Parts: sequence; C-alpha cells; structure tokens
Amino acid sequence: MSATAIAPVDAAPTTSELLAVIASRELARTRTVFAGIGLPTLAVSLAHMTSAPDIEIVYESGVCGAHPATLPETVADSVLITGAEAVLDMTSLFNYVLQGGHIDVGFLGAAQIDKWGNLNSSVIGPWDEPKVRLPGSGGAIEVMANSKEVFVVMRRHEKRSLVGTLDFCTSPGPDRAVAEGFKPRGAGVTKVITELGILSRSGPGEELQLTAVHPGVDVATVASATGWQLKIADDVQIIPAPTAQELELLRTKVDPDKIYLR
Repeated sequence: MSATAIAPVDAAPTTSELLAVIASRELARTRTVFAGIGLPTLAVSLAHMTSAPDIEIVYESGVCGAHPATLPETVADSVLITGAEAVLDMTSLFNYVLQGGHIDVGFLGAAQIDKWGNLNSSVIGPWDEPKVRLPGSGGAIEVMANSKEVFVVMRRHEKRSLVGTLDFCTSPGPDRAVAEGFKPRGAGVTKVITELGILSRSGPGEELQLTAVHPGVDVATVASATGWQLKIADDVQIIPAPTAQELELLRTKVDPDKIYLR
C-alpha cells in the first residue's frame, strides 16, 4: 500500500486532475496514441480505464501497447516493458510506426503554443541568453509531423504560455512547416486542453479557437488570458466537471503515489 496520502473522493479536483480527466475523455474512440510523459501519461492511463479501453499506448522509448503496472516516471522506465505488446528499437519506432502513419493522436505538452499550434519546448527568452533552458524536442517534432492529429495539455492558461509569438519554435505545425518547404502527414494540433477550457481547430489554415470552458469560467476570462486575439466559437460548450468515479480512479488506481498528481 502506498504511504502517500490519497485525497478524499469528494475533494475538489486539482488542476492536474482536471486536465487529466478532460484530456482522457477526448481520447474516446482513439485507437493509437503516442504519449508524452507527465500529464499526457495520466490522461492516457485514465482513458485506458474509462473512455478508451482498447487504446494502444506508444512511448518514445519504443514500447508499443504498454500495460504498465504503475505509472512510468520516464519514457525509459522499466515498468513500461512488462506486459507490453511489443518493444521496438527507436529506428523502427520512428521509421515504421510514426512515419508510417500508424499514430492517431500524438499527446504532447509544451512551454509555449501559438494560435497556429506551433510549440516551444526549448527556451524561454532569447536563444543566446535564455531565461530558462528547457529539454527540447525529444520526439515531439516527429510526433507533430506524423500523427494524424495532436492534442496538447497546458497546465497554465496565461499570456506567457499561449503566446502571440513563440520565443523559439521547437515543433512546427503544418502551416509553418509548409511555409518552410516541408509537408507533414497530419493535421497538427487540433485540441489544446487548459485549466480554463478547450481550444480547437480542424487542421491547417485555421487558428485555434475557444470551443469549451470549464464550469464557472467565462469567455472574457479566457480571452484576456490568451496572448493573441482569440477567436470564439459560435456555441461555446460547458465541459462537464470530473465525476467522483473519474477522480477516484485517478487518486487510487492511476496515480496513488502522486507521481504526477500535484
């Protein structure tokens, strides 16, 4: 039994829990997902128990069809291997799985995103003298280019995260890639899930627009927290709050040791 205290089921959801629940619902009817570490890991693990029981989870380390007994802390965590349906070398994973067009949804995080779905996970501030140096692309640029669509989870919805201009473009979406002479396979970012709501677009040529908000959040609050002039859908939906069942699963089954729930 874990020594970590588990929040009561009736406790209000934290930001991490809110994002994980909403993101997991968005994976309903998804067949294959390429999962990043962190909030995406929480979301895909919960989706496996709820909205998408047949989902195949793929990790950058080459693990396909992961069924870990506990949450992985890195893409190289040994718990990913036990029970997995396949383990590929990275050349096979990127050449045949990703570039072969076998990933329905790439699930990523980022430090910054712009209205076209371009991502920054490299530096905050000027490249030569950054305020913060981040991990960089990893496999994100390949996930962006080759997944049929990409979902992004942003822990904070504020102007320094959803920006008018990226400090650095780590993973270009299809609009920017085409402008640079490349033609990616997929639609790029189609959903951004934040603490305030969901921004969506159908694919290249469209800006992200606000399509849903969490209960108690008004449209003006979202617009004022966004670093560009945010387009608003004609019919903005209210996202159902996390259920007691979803929260219980997160707290007692998915992440009882609070690896990512904080």
